[in-house]
Amino acid sequence: MNGARSVDVIADEPISGADAVEQLRAAGVLDEVLAKIDTGQLQLTGQGGFLPEMVKAVLERGLSAELTEHLGYEKGDPIGRELPNARNGYTPKTVASEVGDVRLAIPRDREGSFTPTLVPKGSRRIGGLDDMIVSLYAGGMTIRDIEHHLASTIGTELSHETISKITDAVLEEVIWWQKRPLEELYPILYMDALTIKVRDGHHVKNRSAHIAVGVDLDGIRHVLGIWVQAHEGAKFWAGVCAELANRGVKDILIACVDGLTGFAEAIEATWPHVTVQTCVVHLIRNSMRFVAYGDRKKVAAALKFIYTAPTVEAAADALDEFANSTVGQKYPTAVIAWRNAWERFIPFLAFPPEVRRIVYTTNAIESLNYQLRKIIKNRGHFPNDQAAVKLLWLAICNIEDKRARERQKYLDDPLREGDRSRHNRLVEGARTNGWKQALGALTLIYPERLNPYL
Repeated sequence: MNGARSVDVIADEPISGADAVEQLRAAGVLDEVLAKIDTGQLQLTGQGGFLPEMVKAVLERGLSAELTEHLGYEKGDPIGRELPNARNGYTPKTVASEVGDVRLAIPRDREGSFTPTLVPKGSRRIGGLDDMIVSLYAGGMTIRDIEHHLASTIGTELSHETISKITDAVLEEVIWWQKRPLEELYPILYMDALTIKVRDGHHVKNRSAHIAVGVDLDGIRHVLGIWVQAHEGAKFWAGVCAELANRGVKDILIACVDGLTGFAEAIEATWPHVTVQTCVVHLIRNSMRFVAYGDRKKVAAALKFIYTAPTVEAAADALDEFANSTVGQKYPTAVIAWRNAWERFIPFLAFPPEVRRIVYTTNAIESLNYQLRKIIKNRGHFPNDQAAVKLLWLAICNIEDKRARERQKYLDDPLREGDRSRHNRLVEGARTNGWKQALGALTLIYPERLNPYL
């Protein structure tokens, strides 16, 4: 590169990365580097690549500054000859980074008392590589996939055991998350389970990962916990509810669940005043299970009159009409499904449209389950329950981080400067659509339970 070229930078004035790149481009330096990369003369990453060498230069400059501060004199200063401690050459060290392996010359002092903080002793990874590995793992890649990915993209080879230890480092955080204190009131609680495969001895068996999602007073959905059990059952859900209560949940207004036998009683044992609502979508699926494909549209159209009815009486009339219809008599199991779930379905009909839209389905949790299934499908199976909870937690964090970034973009939009929902913190979950109207309706229905928290 031409030594005559220079980049005008005002000393001590901080600039952004974008400004620095623009200055390099204006000086013609960046174009020269990019041209050599384009022609293959210069590698970007991997051994001898431009980025690893840049990282090397920055780190070695920082290490040299650390040693200067430790010794109390600049390199080359004659006073160093009079001091008891002095520079004593370098120790080679290779560290893994996000841009590939970086071969460093770590400066030493004669007494061996220098302890660098930029590249601590014993460290073999720098620059957010651990975060990258955890992110890849949370996105659904197996440890073997990550091992291959790092070797093929940035030229860094890490062992299966090392990558496993990096992902295991989050277990303490998972344990804290599972036990963290919760809010006293969640107006809406969704509870559901998804099936995962876990190794049990020499066999791989299906297990249920139970997930609870609470909607807080701001309409934000939060995953309250993950529990892995051999089967989804009311007795186990009762234990989950008791645990949530022990973590601070004093009241739930509406619990939206599937039609599992005993589920409602398990929830009511913890929160006696809760309204347990059977998910209407689950109910529709159950009633359509034995309906021939050619008749599904007719059955679905008839069922719509039941769950959109304005009152319980109108819904009962619609069910009787469906039972006496041609398709109702052809598929009596569809009628039986609604009659068996009737007492747990009709609370839905007492709510105004604003609330019905929210408790109509457990889709709030099923959409999460859908994203989780995409992530765990590459796994085949988990070695144990703990590994399953770890991945599900990381995946949920990944999903919620994306939502938080989207939420922050919305909040930072200058066109929404006067938006009353604006605040400075990131929101971890997704906002429930139409929540303000629903909360207003719930306040009229449950004034004595909601007003103390508003």
